[in-house]
Amino acid sequence: MDSEETIMNPQNATLADASVLGHHNGEQRQYWDDKTADDINLLAGEEDDLYHLHYGIGDFDRSVLDAPTAVRDELIQRELHRMETKQVDLILEALDGLPAGSRGMDAGSGRGGTSFRIAQKLGHRMDGVNFCAHHIEFAEGVARKRGWDKNVSFHFANMVNTPFEDGTFDFVVSNETTMYADLGEFYAEIARVLRPGGRYVATIWCRNDVVHPRSEATRLIDEHYVTDMHKRSTFFKTLAANGLVPSRVTQHHEEALPYWELRRQSPLRTGIEEPFLQGYQERSLDYLVIVAERV
Repeated sequence: MDSEETIMNPQNATLADASVLGHHNGEQRQYWDDKTADDINLLAGEEDDLYHLHYGIGDFDRSVLDAPTAVRDELIQRELHRMETKQVDLILEALDGLPAGSRGMDAGSGRGGTSFRIAQKLGHRMDGVNFCAHHIEFAEGVARKRGWDKNVSFHFANMVNTPFEDGTFDFVVSNETTMYADLGEFYAEIARVLRPGGRYVATIWCRNDVVHPRSEATRLIDEHYVTDMHKRSTFFKTLAANGLVPSRVTQHHEEALPYWELRRQSPLRTGIEEPFLQGYQERSLDYLVIVAERV
């Protein structure tokens, strides 16, 4: 089976060749292929069809913790979803100034929440790229149901080896997905598919190597998600090496903390809440938004 056929038919993912798998090792692939009943994400998006696999920012409504038992869990879930949707505003703000109708790639698009919100709020055309077949099928189903497939499409492909021509995109976003890729390969691919002057926007959680080269909190997070979280310093070296020049970098670790405080109260918590809280509190884990231009 050739790579083009594999990309266009995510149902054949189990037969995917090396061009799709790339550095997504078998354990990572198995983690996401098995995660089909993901209630903490799936239940949250049922009302608006924005399903997120990233996390939230900003404070939460503290009154939900004192709500009657009969409605408390539902209110917590709604608040978590609101915070996750609000997180995409970090990307929307970073894309300010691009003309409506610009074309963008969502590198690691999950179930489509980020792509859909960018298309809805800014009027851009989006191509989502993801290596998990059932995520692609899910996102395509949402797009058809809502009529969003006019502006958003999804591709079963490796985000370090995409099926697009050089200079295809006006912008590329990666929303908490860099820990699944070799940064050198990933940023080389981003530079290839971006037009000169194109914009790259990343939200990342990373190891703050100024504080600690490898804390226990970051080790536990990597172990849980089968990821390889990068050091903060590695991002800037690798961006520069691939002709991607940062124009703005902002820290958001304090804004990221409340989400994990609330999620710890959810009956759907997964056990990863404490390492995230510890990492942000001790600053061994950092949360950044990076905006860069392709020279």
